Amino acid sequence: MGSGAQLTVTDLRQATRHPVEYRVTGEHRRLGDVDLKIINISAHGFMTEGDCTLQRGERIVIRLPQLGQIEAHMIWMTNGRAGFQFERIIRLEDFMKLVDALQPNPRLRPLRR
Repeated sequence: MGSGAQLTVTDLRQATRHPVEYRVTGEHRRLGDVDLKIINISAHGFMTEGDCTLQRGERIVIRLPQLGQIEAHMIWMTNGRAGFQFERIIRLEDFMKLVDALQPNPRLRPLRR
């Protein structure tokens, strides 16, 4: 049996993603501080670009505006990009505040109803 993360939601690639460019330092139990560049985000997770020394299933704790500390698991990695799933789904109200904080260009923010 594998020792990877036991995720409850396995395929959320259909979730709406919002483009961002946000650098964050994550905390990893083995590697310590890990620098990440988030290039898109959804209420379920985020994608990074650049070198990443984590392996699929490993956990990282990051701090995001409006949310504070949140844990994420690496789901996939290919060609210098990696996808992470949050430990929990972010509430819509909190997610909209997060996108506003991460995405300074209002044209790229989601439409408000």
